[in-house]
This record gives sequence, C-alpha cells and structure tokens, in this order.
Amino acid sequence: MKKTESFPPLKKTKLELVVVTGLSGAGRTEAVRALEDMGYFCVDNLPPAFLLNLVELFSLEGSRVKQVAVVSDVRSREYFPKLYQVLDELKTMKNIKFQILFLEARDDILIKRYKETRRRHPLSETGEIIEGIKEERNLLAKLKEKADIIIDTSDLEVYELRSKIRQEFQGPAGKKTLRITVSSFGYKYGLPADADIVMDVRFLPNPHYVPEIRHFSGEEKKIKDFVLSKKVTKDFLESFEKLLTFLIPHYIKEGKTHLLIALGCTGGTHRSVVLAEELGKFLKEKKYRVNVSHRDLGKDRFEV
Repeated sequence: MKKTESFPPLKKTKLELVVVTGLSGAGRTEAVRALEDMGYFCVDNLPPAFLLNLVELFSLEGSRVKQVAVVSDVRSREYFPKLYQVLDELKTMKNIKFQILFLEARDDILIKRYKETRRRHPLSETGEIIEGIKEERNLLAKLKEKADIIIDTSDLEVYELRSKIRQEFQGPAGKKTLRITVSSFGYKYGLPADADIVMDVRFLPNPHYVPEIRHFSGEEKKIKDFVLSKKVTKDFLESFEKLLTFLIPHYIKEGKTHLLIALGCTGGTHRSVVLAEELGKFLKEKKYRVNVSHRDLGKDRFEV
C-alpha cells in the first residue's frame, strides 16, 4: 500500500481580536468605526458560528491581518447563544489575544436614540421599544459579566466615545493615532479638495525667474538651495513649524486620524515641493507618521 504523504501543520501567527457587543443603540457602529480607523479589520453582525473560521483564516502564517474587530449581538437571533461556546474555545487558543468590549446606555437614552432614528428595536415584535430593551438586557447579562471593557455611552458625544476606544486599545492619545500627509500642489491646477490645512507659499522668491535653474524641480539640490537660502523662507518655516507643533496634539486629542497639509505655489514644481519635503522631515523628526507627496510635480516643468 502506498504511504500517504504527510504535511507539517501550518504555523499560526499572533492575532489580536476584539469582540464588540452590547445593547442596540449604545454605539456599536461608532466603536467599530474607531477601531477601523486604528487599523483593525472589522466585520459587523457576524454570526458567532463563523467567528472561529475567521480567526483561523487570519491566524495562518503569511496573513497580513493582525488585528480584528467583530460585532456580534442579538441581531444574529437564534445563533447568538453560540457566542458563549465560541468565546470559551478562543480562550484555549494560545495565539489569540482577545477582549470583549461591551457597550451600554440608560433606557431613556436608548429610547431617545431609537425615536430619533425611527428604527425598530431588533427584539421588539410589537413595536414597544422598552420591551425590546428589557429583553436584550436579559439576554446580554451573562455576556456583560464576561466583558473586559464596559463603556456606558449615555452621556458621551460621538467624539468622546471614539476617544475612549482609542485610550482602551492604544493607550493615551499619541502620535501613532494620526497619519499626516504633506502635499505640494500648484494653484494653476486647482486647490486640493480634501486638504485640512492649505498654505499659500507664492510669496516666496520664485526660481522660475532665474534662467539657470528654472528647469529643475524642487526635489533637486539647485532649487532646494535657492529656496532655503532665503531669510523669508527660514522665517516662514520656523513660524509654520511652531504653529503645527501647537495644532497637531489638539487634532489628535479631538480624534482626528488623518491630516492633510497642502502647500501651494503657482505650478507645484518649485517652492511648494521644497517646503513639503522640509516639513515632512520636521514632522518625522517629531516621530509622527508622515507621507510626503507632490500632486502636480511633472505636469509642467516649464511653467511655475
């Protein structure tokens, strides 16, 4: 008899899992959005029976997904009780670090939220919201006891809930929560529609009027030396860097996850390119996550 070939078991990688659950109307959607902004792969309303399959898939060696957030709640109806068994199985998996995030709110707040959205409670067969809330509280009582993190959203604004989520899963708001893009652009091609901060640098001396260097771009040394040697450029950079040093921590505190700083000159080839590069270096030295891009560089090397 031919001997069957055996294969070594597939290696498994570490995976962080957050099970988001709680009362309907307590803010599960906003919690998942916050986790998604933090880089989690998010799945909403996943039947508990499929949770182990999802974990198994993302645990395989080579998977690029390292953080997963799954919303599992009473919307899965008769499948929901299976969640307790699944959670017990997850505890036995050494490569899985998982937490249960439970969201709740007072009855009067939940009723108000449902009336504002005019949605029916998933457990309210008769249309009485309070009856659905009471039944849901009973169904989730044991799960709440198992929860690692419980957040009462009754008196929280959306941005405050997002801030709490970040603090729980990333620690105090810090530089890693914000991604910054510094982009150059040319006014002749229009303003960037998605910019948060737009700075017009057309007041700086223009290399276009120096024939020997006008055909170089802001990425090249001749243009960099020309622009950065001017006192007005040095003064501007010093002042603008001070402004950003003040602003960015407040953006992080407010819950911003991406900041686009756009610097514009006439054609987006010389001055704005040099300053975007310099500003990118400055922010990287401050340990922010920074990407530098040049929207209009190369569109017209002879008109700036």
